[in-house]
Amino acid sequence: MQFEVLTLFPEIIESYCNCSILKRARNGNIISVNSINPRDYTLDKHNKVDDTPYGGGAGMVLMAQPYVDAYESIKKTENTCTLMMTPQGEPFSNSIAKELVKFDQIIILCGHYEGYDERIREIIKPREISVGDFVLTGGEIPALCIIDCISRKIDGVLGKIESADEDSFENGLLEYPQYTKPREYRGLEVPEVLLNGNHKEIKDYRYNQMIERTKVKRPDLYEKYKQSH
Repeated sequence: MQFEVLTLFPEIIESYCNCSILKRARNGNIISVNSINPRDYTLDKHNKVDDTPYGGGAGMVLMAQPYVDAYESIKKTENTCTLMMTPQGEPFSNSIAKELVKFDQIIILCGHYEGYDERIREIIKPREISVGDFVLTGGEIPALCIIDCISRKIDGVLGKIESADEDSFENGLLEYPQYTKPREYRGLEVPEVLLNGNHKEIKDYRYNQMIERTKVKRPDLYEKYKQSH
């Protein structure tokens, strides 16, 4: 999987992707993460990539030319998808991640300041994605959320692909509670069923815990789960 990220702050992308699981996946050539800085493509002699909005208003708007030229510099694969990180986009979800993991290349546009010149949308025609009903300083953190989530679903990125299969949301439920050593801590003990070695009982216990957790913490998900089963 190739990730191409248009960002004014490539160091943010590189810093995160050079740690932990993503670093291992990059070193193993399972994923590649490249940062393209629109500032390198601006025709402005002062290297500007933003300007004041027509019609007035606070803040600065990202100029179309640097972003479009930076986007067009990317060599596209046959099976590619372009995303724009924006609060106006469709809410990102596990189901969308499952769609995106089928692509060979994902190009991600990270906004900044007051947003994009509308002609960037009109020319590039990206799929617009939001990570929540709130506004951040830039699109780098949302882009990293996308990269991290999708990468986990690629075979070979995690130590065991089963780790992803049992994540929250994979089957419409939240994940069951997990425990590790010691067996007792501050008077709280690991449930006995997890210690008896009976795999069927453990599986049933965990499934029931997933249902109960979802019912309490995310009743909206629980109702969807009930309707589909």
